[in-house]
Amino acid sequence: MVVDANPVAPESTTDHSPSWAGVVSLGLGIFAIVMSEFLPASLLPRIAEDLRVSDGTAGQSVTVTAIAAAFSALLISVVLPRADRRRVMMGLTVLAIVSDLAVALAPNLAVLLGARLLLGVALGGFWAMATAVAAHLVPSDHLGRALTVINAGVSVATVAAVPLGSWLGEVWGWRGVFLLGAGVGCVALAVQAATLPHVTPAVASGSRALGTTLRSPVVLLGLLAVLLIFCGHFSGFTYIRPAVESMSTIDAGGLAALLLAFGVANFLGTAVSGPVADRAARVGVFVFPAALGAGMLLMHVFGGSFVGLFATAVLWGFGFGGVPTTVLSWGARTEPARLEQIGGLIVTVCNIAIALGAIVGGVLVDSVAENASLVVGGVVALLGALVLTGLRPRTEVG
Repeated sequence: MVVDANPVAPESTTDHSPSWAGVVSLGLGIFAIVMSEFLPASLLPRIAEDLRVSDGTAGQSVTVTAIAAAFSALLISVVLPRADRRRVMMGLTVLAIVSDLAVALAPNLAVLLGARLLLGVALGGFWAMATAVAAHLVPSDHLGRALTVINAGVSVATVAAVPLGSWLGEVWGWRGVFLLGAGVGCVALAVQAATLPHVTPAVASGSRALGTTLRSPVVLLGLLAVLLIFCGHFSGFTYIRPAVESMSTIDAGGLAALLLAFGVANFLGTAVSGPVADRAARVGVFVFPAALGAGMLLMHVFGGSFVGLFATAVLWGFGFGGVPTTVLSWGARTEPARLEQIGGLIVTVCNIAIALGAIVGGVLVDSVAENASLVVGGVVALLGALVLTGLRPRTEVG
């Protein structure tokens, strides 16, 4: 499908010298918030025991965060249409710090869940606004690279949060780990205060701009593609342990090494995706999701050997590492005058896809086979790649 080929004056122009330090401060902010998001995964037994609830009940601290993030990403630009974006980003970072402090001091589950809701608001709002704010900090032809710096915070937090939380939880206790999370947030806040300029929101803001964005067939099809890609990934990745154990004789140490290989490849994919998004955008929106899907399918075929298992995990991790930057860059080229709205919609869809992927994968693992989610998830991700590649944004970068 092709839309108007005439370039639209983008929101992503900057009238001051580039501020890569400001971009780094956004990356630090998203690192701090995403790290806090994943910390419960390694601390659930400790949290549950201390608060005298079941592991499953304590696990709802992750659920409420995802729900709040989905709503926050969608509505942040509607609720705050005229606020200085510097203050908004710093305020969301403060909210994450308050959340971690409240979790560390929580006397019961109700307080903990309320604190995690605050983190969800910070997570969804910060990530949704990041593209638009980054567009004010760098030239438009460097936006992909700026998003790479920001999304590197996500990759590092995803890889580091669980093992770091598990180790420090034994040394300091789970409350001490969340105090560390608050400390990381304070560092990010200090860097933001020193580097972020004042950013006036675009004229196209508020609920009317969100409605206009949602009326675009290209946007709707693109969001469907994003849903398919992320749903496909998480339907397999959520259940990667039972899948690989059903295909191989891998032990706990081997699984840790496999996840480390996935994480390193994920980081490399993130690093490469920025230049690709800036110079060959249409290549990026196909190659990274397609590598993700192919890695899942090939793992199902060759996962019986350790070499095949690790090679396909690296391909899968590399592909997924490049997806966030290329997807957000696609959104920026598709709706250059409504970056906040398209960013919010993409982040919201990603959170919905995480939940759907976990549900679909669980059904497949329980009712079909432990590795069935690799096949279905891989096919779904490849379908999303094809749909996204077939869409033509208003401005082509490569």
